[in-house]
Amino acid sequence: FINKYPVDTMEPGDVFITNDPWQTSGHLHDITVVTPTFYREQPVGLFANTCHVVDIGGRGFSPDARQVYEEGINIPIMPLFRRGEVNETLMEIVRTNVREPQQVVGDIFSFAAANDTGSKRLIAMMDEFGIDGLDDLAEFIIENSRVATIERIRALKPGTYHNELTMDGYDQPVTLRAALTVGADRIHVDYTGTSPASSHGINVVLNYTKAYTCFGVKCAVAPDIPNNYGSLLPITFSAPDGSILNAPRPYAVAARHIIGHLLPDTVLGCLHQVLPGGVQAEGSASLWNIQLRGGPSVSPNSGFTEPIPEFELLHFNSGGSGARPAKDGMSATAFPSGVRGMPVEASEAITPVIFWRKEFREDSGGAGQHRGGMGQVIEIGGDAGIPFDVLAMFERVNNRPRGRDGGTDGAAGRVSLASGATLRAKGQQAIPPHDRLRLEMAGGGGWGDPFERPAERVAEDVRNGVVTIETARERYGVVLDDDGRVDKAGTEALRGGANRV
Repeated sequence: FINKYPVDTMEPGDVFITNDPWQTSGHLHDITVVTPTFYREQPVGLFANTCHVVDIGGRGFSPDARQVYEEGINIPIMPLFRRGEVNETLMEIVRTNVREPQQVVGDIFSFAAANDTGSKRLIAMMDEFGIDGLDDLAEFIIENSRVATIERIRALKPGTYHNELTMDGYDQPVTLRAALTVGADRIHVDYTGTSPASSHGINVVLNYTKAYTCFGVKCAVAPDIPNNYGSLLPITFSAPDGSILNAPRPYAVAARHIIGHLLPDTVLGCLHQVLPGGVQAEGSASLWNIQLRGGPSVSPNSGFTEPIPEFELLHFNSGGSGARPAKDGMSATAFPSGVRGMPVEASEAITPVIFWRKEFREDSGGAGQHRGGMGQVIEIGGDAGIPFDVLAMFERVNNRPRGRDGGTDGAAGRVSLASGATLRAKGQQAIPPHDRLRLEMAGGGGWGDPFERPAERVAEDVRNGVVTIETARERYGVVLDDDGRVDKAGTEALRGGANRV
């Protein structure tokens, strides 16, 4: 932004915008808005935020495109407001090119309003503390964060550690290969050997690869140090040109999170060999975003004779996260994303769909001393039986989240119709009239020997409906009586001694 619009050319009331994947957040649906803050008529900082909008035109939020040009409208870095006046030409272009113009334009204005709020609070803070610039404060925070991160790195055993994940991909498996080197003052992750870029929209741009590489390292090595330029400076990486983690324009990138969200698991597999006590097991990782589309032009040959309302719905959901060295995994909780799902009632109120099921998926968490987090089962149908399409972009269907240190793998995901037919995990597909979309999300891998899990904890899982009696016996060696209480004699026989009960 500064390269195109130098700070000394900015004026109060200016706001700038882009959704260029290679400049900001990796796909066209993420819009970045930047606002300069002026204090006593002098620019003192820039507020920026990036948010996902429900639709951006083109094929939309789907991995089906072959090039970025198909995926929607691309807004170069340009003014959204100039001296407080909105760029009406840009807004008219956006309204004409998206399926939900009221939502998208409203969201864009809300991003600018958020920056305005930040600017007002910054000015109030500067007044309160009697400062007229941020340079000294910024230098103090950044330098101390950098030094603190290096101190954490120096406490680790130097060396190079390797890990590899094989994932579903779009039409063929994808390999993510990492070599993580702990040096004297930095950690470097080399992705040489990773699969080449895909012909479909699951590719990742370099800055998104950087973000989730740094996140994976920082979560394990320096989680309590503030995120800023200084704390991220000692974490470096490289990804081969033309690989799926460094895809150049014009590769399609709409569903880049499918691969990008797997990078923390890739990095943590290396750090598990370094950190005392280890790190969490693999989890579902990639969000199971439900992007639904309906209307007469979407389902013209469905045989449905009643009117079909037009709609576009994005609903965020997650499988289970991996078990941790001292705790169970989190159920139906996003990691590495921090996204929370919208309440189903809100989605049902504004779109013609019904969520018939949304519940934990029994036995989906990997067994272990600490159990993997549960996935979930979601079943969605059209109101009055209307047909609709799903823009599927789901991972961990052919490759389970792996357990650690004796823990078993989490359950693989599944995409199907309620009537029984299996659907592809990726690509736009039709949900017929009076049928339902069923999603069974992967569970997190377990951590440690399942026979080391206290038998009472297993019994509690059975009572809570997340583990079956059969799994308690077969995977945990825990026998329960007819009242759901631990049969100590039977459990001792399976586990091999009273000290394991």
